[in-house]
Amino acid sequence: SNIVRMSSGIQTKPKTAVEKSKTSASASSPEPAVKPQSKPSDKLNPKTIDPFGAYSQPPSAFAATYAKGGIPCRLVHGSVKHRLQWECLPETVPFDPLLVTFGEGLRETKHPYTFVSKEGFKELLTVEGATEKTIPLLPRLIPALKAALADSDDEVFGRGLDALVQLSAVVGPALNDHLKHLLTNLSRRLMDKKFRDKITVALQKLEQYGGKATVAIIKSKIPTYCSI
Repeated sequence: SNIVRMSSGIQTKPKTAVEKSKTSASASSPEPAVKPQSKPSDKLNPKTIDPFGAYSQPPSAFAATYAKGGIPCRLVHGSVKHRLQWECLPETVPFDPLLVTFGEGLRETKHPYTFVSKEGFKELLTVEGATEKTIPLLPRLIPALKAALADSDDEVFGRGLDALVQLSAVVGPALNDHLKHLLTNLSRRLMDKKFRDKITVALQKLEQYGGKATVAIIKSKIPTYCSI
């Protein structure tokens, strides 16, 4: 054996007794494979997270319409204040379906959709003849406002509340038939101190624009309301 090792040029180190015992133990009784537990850092492993996952989600209806050029206005960044630039006069824009689209966009949380939807809704309601154009759309506008008022995001709720007051100022008593569907969410938010005063002012505006019949509707959902 010495001659073979010398001729091949390979020198083997004899195993110690400890190494022999380990080898024999592992061969006689193999241990079952244990699956390693996942670590918190594994969540950050780029192999398990798709960096493009956020972009694979389908855009909202408003964002999709905006991307296709279906919104005839764009955000103009000013040094002090932002504004909308319309491709044509707002008076010439068909309210159906644009006003409804703006209403649905009130739930957006990304820029520039948040500003475009809020400001577009407001500016459309200020054009001449807005009352006659808006009243037929109330059955489709109310679900959009209800969704905004029910949203857990404070900014979305605030935009929905402002839009409700703006809508009431335009359609007046015509809103009374739909008001009950919106007051439940206002009643819940009254428990929040940071919205209590703003909601109270909004209810007073609804009474002002809706007339005496509005008071009974409000009290049916918010008994603590005090008429102005």
